[in-house]
Amino acid sequence: LKDQFDNLDKHTQWGIDFLEKYAKFVKERIEIEQNYAKQLRNLVKKYCPKRSPKDEEPRFTSCIAFFNILNELNDYAGQREVVAEEMGHRVYGELMRYSHDLKTERKMHLQEGRKAQQYLDMCWKQMDNSKKKFERECREAEKAQQSYERLDNDTNATKADVEKAKQQLNLRTHMADENKNEYAAQLQNFNGEQHKHYYIVIPQIYKQLQEMDERRTIKLSECYKGFADSERKVIPIISKCLEGMILAAKSVDEHRDSQLVIDCFKSGFEPPGDFPFEDYSQNIYRTISDGTISTPKQEGMRIDTKTTVGKAKGKLWLFGKKPKPQSPPLTPTSLYTSSTPNGSQYPIFSIEPVHYCMSDIKTGKPRIPSFRSLKRGWSVKMGPALEDFSHLPPEQRRKKLQQRIDELNRELQKETDQKDALIKMKDVYEKNPQMGDPSSLQPKLTETMSNMDRLRMEIHKNEAWLSEVEGKVAARSDRRHSSDINHLVTQGRESPEGSYTDDANQEVRGPQQQHAHPSEFDDEFEDDDPLPAIGHCKAIYPFDGHNEGTLAMKEGEILYIIEEDKGDGWTRARRHNGEEGYVPTSYIDVTLEKNSKGA
Repeated sequence: LKDQFDNLDKHTQWGIDFLEKYAKFVKERIEIEQNYAKQLRNLVKKYCPKRSPKDEEPRFTSCIAFFNILNELNDYAGQREVVAEEMGHRVYGELMRYSHDLKTERKMHLQEGRKAQQYLDMCWKQMDNSKKKFERECREAEKAQQSYERLDNDTNATKADVEKAKQQLNLRTHMADENKNEYAAQLQNFNGEQHKHYYIVIPQIYKQLQEMDERRTIKLSECYKGFADSERKVIPIISKCLEGMILAAKSVDEHRDSQLVIDCFKSGFEPPGDFPFEDYSQNIYRTISDGTISTPKQEGMRIDTKTTVGKAKGKLWLFGKKPKPQSPPLTPTSLYTSSTPNGSQYPIFSIEPVHYCMSDIKTGKPRIPSFRSLKRGWSVKMGPALEDFSHLPPEQRRKKLQQRIDELNRELQKETDQKDALIKMKDVYEKNPQMGDPSSLQPKLTETMSNMDRLRMEIHKNEAWLSEVEGKVAARSDRRHSSDINHLVTQGRESPEGSYTDDANQEVRGPQQQHAHPSEFDDEFEDDDPLPAIGHCKAIYPFDGHNEGTLAMKEGEILYIIEEDKGDGWTRARRHNGEEGYVPTSYIDVTLEKNSKGA
């Protein structure tokens, strides 16, 4: 390698270029890691739930698992950022610093080699000049000798010419000897410098370049290792993130999610009952009966249609709400008398009418208002949220009330703790007046006591509502249980008129008659919560309301709006006494609440 200085120059330059190329590779890898981590964080942020603290959305195990996976993925993105930071600090930064130092060292060694080569070239030039001068003087001395010998052999030459040629020969010979000595000295010096150059200076420079290149190779090896270590250090944490994702996947419980759905949407309403049998062959049977056995028609037992339809609010025949089927009359066969020991008589009823009443409850047509109120409970837009949550289904109302009671109890406990702390502080101030004025705590103590009284009143009020809801739910459960029992106990065959008997020959086919008093069961099942008012209206013109399902009103009368006009020109309204019906939309001036408009 003693004569390969230029090749070594190119090789060392290639080594530095390769080092910078690897540094560029590491930089691009860092950018990839940073962009990957950024995209992962944006992905997590995009799909993370944005819930307010008051959000009461059911937390299904599948949703919780997904949120946990997002958290683990966010931690995973953080580890990718750690990898990028470690590579940037340990690999890329170190490579850039070392590349700068390597360039400086290489430049210094190459300059030393060039200086040594220039000095050797200078010595060679000096030696070459002395050599050429010695050669020229030797030729001049040979010419002088030839001239002297020719004159010395010439008989015609004078002695002065011969003597002059001899002196010239001696001068040239002396100068040749001096140049010979100079050339010998320069040659010896050049040979020494050349030996020093090729055996001492250049090998030393080459050795330094070799060590520099080896250090570059070692540095690359260390950077390769650091590049891998940056990834290996975060593997345990990444493994934990992946294990967390697996645990989140295993935590999904389909049964628990199903129970959450049940608890969330459980309404507490009774399912609809069976549809009653409507026998259209009554007239045929009645004709046959009139032709064979004359059955006197009972007078004065006609059905009062107005009373029947107007009995229950919300049942409007004119607009698609069919009146409730009426209970059958008590026939003479079901009414008996019995005497007491003292001779007085009192009526007893056979089991058939009572049996029919219970069956009527069980098999009656489902009441639409119940399902309408159920729909109101699910849709918040149907009306404004009431303080007692009466717009919700019973089961959901009970849950809301229980949650409010729990919150109020927690607030009451905080106020109680604050009151105790104020009392203790007041005692300390009374014992040590220098610490503070006890009277300064009195306003705060009074405010706390007032808040406690207010919270107790709120708790009492909500507990009363909760007791009412639980009572209704229990009553409906008992009623449904009793109705099921009576429905199962019922024996025999139902006649076309609705009476029950064990013998087909004892069926009573008398005309339907209105019971003397409204059914007590109707009152019991009419206790559904009324529709919430979504506004109010003022009657511009009087309306007589003769048609069935309409509501009469006077000019200037104020009514509640419970259902908007659906495009048929009628609006459903309610009086203060609870009477409901439809009124012409063009006869009233409607004002809707802002939070219920467009429901």
